[in-house]
Amino acid sequence: KGVLPKDYARPGLDKQRLGQIINLVSDIALGSAADRAKDTLGRVYEYFLARFASAEGKSGGQFYTPSRVVRVLVEMLAPYKGRVYDPCCGSGGMFVSSEKFIEAHSGKLGDISIYGQESNYTTWRLAKMNLAIRGIDAQIAHGDTFHNHAHPDLKADYVLANPPFNDSDWRGELLKNDKRWVYGVPPAGNANFAWVQHFIYHLAPTGQAGFVLANGSMSSNQSGEGEIRKAIIEADLVDCMVALPGQLFYSTQIPVCLWFLTRNKRGSSPSPAMGEGRGGGAGKFRDRRGETLFIDARKMGTLVDRTHRELTDEDLAKIAGTYHAWRGDPILNPPLKKGGEGGIYQDIPGFCKSATLEEIRKHGHVLTPGRYVGAEAAEDDGEPFEEKMQRLAATLREQQAEAEKQDAAIAANL
Repeated sequence: KGVLPKDYARPGLDKQRLGQIINLVSDIALGSAADRAKDTLGRVYEYFLARFASAEGKSGGQFYTPSRVVRVLVEMLAPYKGRVYDPCCGSGGMFVSSEKFIEAHSGKLGDISIYGQESNYTTWRLAKMNLAIRGIDAQIAHGDTFHNHAHPDLKADYVLANPPFNDSDWRGELLKNDKRWVYGVPPAGNANFAWVQHFIYHLAPTGQAGFVLANGSMSSNQSGEGEIRKAIIEADLVDCMVALPGQLFYSTQIPVCLWFLTRNKRGSSPSPAMGEGRGGGAGKFRDRRGETLFIDARKMGTLVDRTHRELTDEDLAKIAGTYHAWRGDPILNPPLKKGGEGGIYQDIPGFCKSATLEEIRKHGHVLTPGRYVGAEAAEDDGEPFEEKMQRLAATLREQQAEAEKQDAAIAANL
């Protein structure tokens, strides 16, 4: 209601033509079931959104999160039941994926309630249509989440989000004393940690958050960001960090990471979802207080074209499977092919590492997975060390001599 343009009601519009268009659309052979028609329309819509993002660059891509990135978040968080919240929901892709996830795991669509907010009016309208086309019931508000908070009392079981990266004009100076800044006042020049604290503020006591941020958020110490990150780590909220490969987004070449926060590492049910007969009834995760999982997925993905990379189904299964095994919840995903039998977690050099709070302190509260996972074990090529060392040293000496010659030639020419 109030979302579509009013043109169709214009008196000058040919009513017969309008009727013909409606007949044309409703006669397209989409299969007999009405819900299949809904899904086909949704897929067409998603296709155009993706193409629009690709063609428009930043202006279009700001509201389109690649579906594969959304799928990593959704597969890892597994939002089965309860309240799902995205305070910068764009065109609603996170919600659509949550619904798809529930369908894929034969849950009930009505088991989650959806809340969102979007500041861009056009994008908000797109979100309303995107959800309406799919028959998803949601409370999506229009307005600036920081300054015009539409769901102030909401406590969500799951927060799924892709906020604008490194937003410098979020007018943070007007919100110095906001009650959401429990872990420190975020700098006015960068909204990253305003978003992180907004997400934490809205988590229920057993809630979990999964979100996309620019890589800088894992290590930056500018304007007090390091102190805020330290406070969040010391509160033992950081469950898992995933470094993603570059070129996943249409709109930016900035490499991104995924943060997973939880208010409950004690190992009891993380949400209303988990306690009730869910394919084997595993209601509990293991107690992982004082631990954080680091996954370095930067080498994953396949180039679809020169500028754009996509994660494969195998990549998704490996990342999500590693997280589920580490949490002690191997039911959601098949056992890992690598990293332990029957979904039992173990560290894999160069890919994943379960680190303690003490180790994170030693790294100065930096959350970059590359610092923790170490290097991949190199294949042994069978050449004895002494011979290899001699060969490499000889090669180096040759190259140094050649470099000297070239330096002399350059100097002479100059």
